[in-house]
Amino acid sequence: MTTEADVIVAGAGPGGSATAHYLAREGFHVIALEKARFPREKVCGDGLTPRAVRELDYMGIDYPESEGWIRSKGLRMIGGGHRLEFPWQELESFPNFGLSLPRDSFDQRLAEHARASGADVREGHAVTDVIRDEKTGRIAGVKVRHVNDQGRKVGAEEEFRAPLVVAADGVSARLALGEGRERKPRPMGVAVRRYMRTDRHEEPWMEGHLEIWSGKRGESDLLPGYGWIFPLGDGTANVGLGTLSARGKPSGLDHRALLEDWLQHSVEDWGFEPVEESRTLGAAIPMAFNRGPHYRDGLALVGDSGGMVNPFNGEGIAYAMQAARTLAEAAVLAREARTALEAEKAYLSYPRMLRRDLGGYFTLGRIFASLVEHPLVMRMCTKYGLPRHHVMWFTHKLLADVYEPRGGDWADRTLATLARVAPRA
Repeated sequence: MTTEADVIVAGAGPGGSATAHYLAREGFHVIALEKARFPREKVCGDGLTPRAVRELDYMGIDYPESEGWIRSKGLRMIGGGHRLEFPWQELESFPNFGLSLPRDSFDQRLAEHARASGADVREGHAVTDVIRDEKTGRIAGVKVRHVNDQGRKVGAEEEFRAPLVVAADGVSARLALGEGRERKPRPMGVAVRRYMRTDRHEEPWMEGHLEIWSGKRGESDLLPGYGWIFPLGDGTANVGLGTLSARGKPSGLDHRALLEDWLQHSVEDWGFEPVEESRTLGAAIPMAFNRGPHYRDGLALVGDSGGMVNPFNGEGIAYAMQAARTLAEAAVLAREARTALEAEKAYLSYPRMLRRDLGGYFTLGRIFASLVEHPLVMRMCTKYGLPRHHVMWFTHKLLADVYEPRGGDWADRTLATLARVAPRA
C-alpha cells in the first residue's frame, strides 16, 4: 500500500508537529507519522523560556492557566551560598514570561494544533526506513509499520512517498543515522528528571542550581551542569539535573545517583515527596548542531535529530520549533521554483538560514562547554562570578538565550555582538 503526500514528517514531537503545522498552513499535504500514541511521556524539564513562548505565539497556540499552563516571571539562580532572582525582561523580541506544562500534555497539544491546521497526524506509525528514487538517488519517502497498544510493530510494511521527508525523530536520529549524516564532536548533555510533590508548586520562578557535585560536597569535583526545579501548579514540580560533555564523550557518571544525592542535600527547603507513579527517567541531549547536513537529497533534519539544542542550558524545544518555521520558508521557495535545480537550491537555503540565525550563538556555547568541563573553572565561576550581580545578569541572559538582538542594555548589545562575530560552524 502506497500513500502520497507533499511532505512526510517522521515524528510528531514539538519539531515534527510545528513542521506539520507550518507546512499545512501553507497549503502542503502533510502527513506526520508518530510511533507512540498521545499522551506519551518524554524526558524533559517541562519549562519553556520566553524564546519558546515566542515560538508558541508564532504558531498561534494559546496557553490559558485553566488548561494547566503556569507562568514563570523569571529565573532564580542558586549556588555558592548565593540566591539571585532575575525577572524576564520586557523586550521587543520576546515576551516577559516563561511557561511550564508537563511534556506529555505539551506534545499532545502541539499535535492537535497541527491537525487543526490541516496536517494528517497519524499515531502508532513507526518509520522503519527511507525509500530512494531508483533514477535520481534522492529520498522519495519512507517505509512504515503500525504499532499496537503494547508498542510492538505489527502488520505489513507500507510506503509513504513525498518529495520532501523531514526527520523529526528525536535523539535516536534513526533516519539521519541510516543515511550516514555525520555526527560531529559537539557538546552532549545527559539529563535525568522525576516529578515530586511540593507545597511550593505555584511559585512563579524557574529555579536553577549551579552546583552539582560528583560525590559528597566539598570532597569531590564540581560538575559542569545544573539542577532545576520547575513548579507545575498542580501540586508537583519537575525536578532534575543535567551534566555536559564538551565533545560528546560518555562521562560514566551515575546520573540517577547524582539526582538522589542532590535531592537529599541541596533542596531541603522545597519539602519534596516522591510522586509514587513517577519514575526517574534520563536521556542524552545532542547539542550545537552535532549532526548534519541538515538538508540533503530530499531529507531535512529538525530538532534533536540535527542537534538543535542550546549548549548553555539544554533547551531544545524552542530551537526545534524555530527550525520548523525556517524549513517551511525554504519549502515555500522550493514550491515556487521553476526548475528542479532551483527547488533544490531553495531547500539548501534551510541549513544556511539555521547557521545564520543560530550558528554564532551555538559556537559560543561550544566554547562555554569546553571551559566549564574543567572543575577548576567551575569552582572559579561559582566563587567569583555568583557574588557579582552584573556578571550574573549577563550570565542569565547568555544561558537563556533571551536578549535583544538589536538595542537593549549593555548585556544585550554585548551578546548580540559576540553571536554575530562568532564563526557559524
